[in-house]
Amino acid sequence: MSASLMMDLKDIHFTFATGRKVLNGVNLSLNAGEKVALLGANGAGKSSLLQCTMGLTPIQHGGITILGQPCQTETDFRAIRGRVGLLFQDSDDQLFCPTVLEDVMFGPLNLGHSRDKSRAMALQVLTDLGLGGFGDRITYQLSGGEKRLVALATVLAMSPDVLLLDEPTNGLDADVEKRLIAILQSLPQSMLIISHDRDFLDQIATRFVRLENGVIANT
Repeated sequence: MSASLMMDLKDIHFTFATGRKVLNGVNLSLNAGEKVALLGANGAGKSSLLQCTMGLTPIQHGGITILGQPCQTETDFRAIRGRVGLLFQDSDDQLFCPTVLEDVMFGPLNLGHSRDKSRAMALQVLTDLGLGGFGDRITYQLSGGEKRLVALATVLAMSPDVLLLDEPTNGLDADVEKRLIAILQSLPQSMLIISHDRDFLDQIATRFVRLENGVIANT
C-alpha cells in the first residue's frame, strides 16, 4: 500500500438482512490530503459504506485496508477506530453523555489520555468550532445545529488521520455552515464526505465520485 494511500476498499459487497443488496463490488481509494465527495441518491448505500468501512456493519465480501492495515476482524477495526473519525448522519447516535464537555472528552479518554489532557483537548476543539462556553450545556437540550457541531467536536477531539463525514451540514444555518466550511478547508485530514448540499461540496471536495447501482463511478 502506498504511503500516501489512507484507505483502500476493494470489491466491497453488502446486503441488508431484508435481502436488499446496496453494495455490489465497490472499489474506492482515499489518498493523503484528499477530500472526496461521495454522491448518490437516497438509499444508494452511502451511509452503509461508511459504516462498513469502520467495521460497524460487516461486509459479505471484499477487502478493507485503512492506514496500511488490512481490517477483517473486530480486533483489526478496533485498532484503527481512534485514527478514523466517523460523523454519523444523526447526531443523536453520537451523543450520549449528560454534558457537552463529557461527550467531547469521551474520545480522548478512550484513547488513553489523562483526564486533564482530555479536558484541555476537548475545550480547545470546542473553541475552534465556536462552541466556547458550551462545556456545561446539557447535550439533549441543544438545537439540531448545535448538536451537529458538538458531534463533529467529538470526532475532531481524537485528532484522527481520516474523517468520514455523513451529511455534516444537517441542521446548520447559513452562518454556521460558512464557519464549518472554513474549518474543514483548513484541516489537513483526508476526508470522505456524504452530502446533498452541492454548494457545500464544491467548496470542500477535491474529487467527486458517485455510488450508483452498488458501484462507484467517477463524476
